[in-house]
Amino acid sequence: MRQELAISRLNELDSKGRYVFLHRDLAKIFHEDSPRSLNDSLARLVKTGLLERPARGVYVYGLSKNKNTSKTIELIATALRRGEYNYVSLESALSSYGVISQIPVDRLTLMTTGAKGTYKTDYGVIEFTHTKRSVSDILSQVINTDRPLRVASKVAALRDLKRVGRNTHLIDMDAMTHD
Repeated sequence: MRQELAISRLNELDSKGRYVFLHRDLAKIFHEDSPRSLNDSLARLVKTGLLERPARGVYVYGLSKNKNTSKTIELIATALRRGEYNYVSLESALSSYGVISQIPVDRLTLMTTGAKGTYKTDYGVIEFTHTKRSVSDILSQVINTDRPLRVASKVAALRDLKRVGRNTHLIDMDAMTHD
């Protein structure tokens, strides 16, 4: 793939707000002849900085006009667990509500119906914790925002925190009762 053609296709997608991709997405976008030529092209694009590779199989368009750390890390998380239900919960949700005093600035804590796992990226650490909650239970306890991921309600985030056995000593219980 010629660099100019790659930039053209990626700019077109970026203009629509799409700048985080899985390997399989780029295979469809670039139409390479073989998996090897695709991998070679992607390696060249990463080396030149046109693509960033924050996690295995996930790529971010390096020249994106939409890129910002808080949104990008959530889009990377979504890509890592595509096809699963994922939502911001635990310490990340509780700190956004002002319920815990320490704000995890470099860590995004998520609940997922997929596999648990931790990913260190240039945008921060993404921590997935598996939940066995039903989809209907999840959807009834999360809030749609202008963020890429849904966010657990205060009550659901605290319930998740207790359910997975995390430390609760930083929680301001007075803040839990106020909206």
